[in-house]
Amino acid sequence: MTLEQKIANKEVKIGIIGLGYVGLPLAIEFTNNNFSVTGIDVLQEKVDLINRGKNYIGDVVDGELAHAVQAGFLKATTDFAVIRELDAISICVPTPLRKTKDPDVSYIIAALEEIAKYLHKDMLIVLESTTYPGTTRELMLPKLEESGLKVGQDFYLAFSPERVDPGNPVYKTKNTPKVIGGVTKKCTEIAKLLYEEVVDTVVPVYSSESAEMVKLLENTFRAINIGLVNEVALMCDKLGVDVWEVIDAAATKPFGFMKFYPGPGLGGHCIPIDPFYLSWKMKTLNYNARFIELAGEINTAMPEYVVELLTEGLNQQKKAINGSKLLILGMAYKRDIDDVRESPALDVMKLLEAKGAAVDYHDPYVAEIQWNGGHKKSVSSKDWDLTFYDAAIVITDHKNLDYEIVTRKVPLLIDTRNVTGKFISSYKNIIRLGDKRG
Repeated sequence: MTLEQKIANKEVKIGIIGLGYVGLPLAIEFTNNNFSVTGIDVLQEKVDLINRGKNYIGDVVDGELAHAVQAGFLKATTDFAVIRELDAISICVPTPLRKTKDPDVSYIIAALEEIAKYLHKDMLIVLESTTYPGTTRELMLPKLEESGLKVGQDFYLAFSPERVDPGNPVYKTKNTPKVIGGVTKKCTEIAKLLYEEVVDTVVPVYSSESAEMVKLLENTFRAINIGLVNEVALMCDKLGVDVWEVIDAAATKPFGFMKFYPGPGLGGHCIPIDPFYLSWKMKTLNYNARFIELAGEINTAMPEYVVELLTEGLNQQKKAINGSKLLILGMAYKRDIDDVRESPALDVMKLLEAKGAAVDYHDPYVAEIQWNGGHKKSVSSKDWDLTFYDAAIVITDHKNLDYEIVTRKVPLLIDTRNVTGKFISSYKNIIRLGDKRG
């Protein structure tokens, strides 16, 4: 039976390497459509949880995971030898940046080496981890062809960028269009056949390089526009203009404008990182990606600007940061999720503690964080005494907090997300980012 026939008959055995925010939701979409899935992860804790039907990803429905395991559609393992039994593999491993802002593809290489050991005829391999253009063809293909098998004939290789937006109530894996680009035309066709079984819309592109570039364009677009609006916020501060009012008014134009809001910095697993994959690649071709670098400078500096706003506010009250008791509101990188990866709240906390402040945080989604070799726990809103603090700083605008009550009780509130916009005129203790008039 050919791979195409196995896909059509739902007899294809699928493997997903990396069971995090990308891999596990993808696995569930396949199992929801009665495909057999084996999840592979190096963390025994994740494997054990899945095999017990226990969920640890917010975008996965608990009942769907439990049913997939109980029905025998999903199992997990740390043993890569299972690859020899699989027909199609999706690689969903992390791709962080090193401190030097060059790509760390070590997780991809580790997965690739395991796949190469067990590669067999009529197998499909799809890389979903965000990376620089050329990774699939230049890094993965040579290693796989060491087997003597020929791409496009004996096995199939493609890239399909993940488009996960944690916490998005509307767009999930199934209804988010899936871009796919193969190393050959046949590779694209086979990957498209598989993914269109579980995704509403599949968008084939000419090559794996095109698909890799699609992902980087998407997030570079966001990073640059956020960098632009962050700089506009700095300008508005100096001009005595309310940036939030300016943006909302500009957004009334029905064409030629897309609304972005400023903030305390970039967070998450994509936007702060992905553009630098492209920037790094272009440097190898003797080209300087100027927009990316400039936006990165502005966005990276925003936590320091938040500290400047706090310093100003405390000075007005004849206080110093050194010795102040401060409360950060929101540790996750965006609203109503538990993900702290690259969160600007971490940068703000680090800067404040370096200046001698005593810093607590409150986040209903993040019970504790790893901090300075230990752990720091979230302060509970049930028993907190807000009058204890010299100031509070809103970093992440979780919906389930009454910010007006907080404003009434703290001497100073630094608002980086415009949570006080509706009532700011009633209080004198608010400083909003991009609105020095507050």
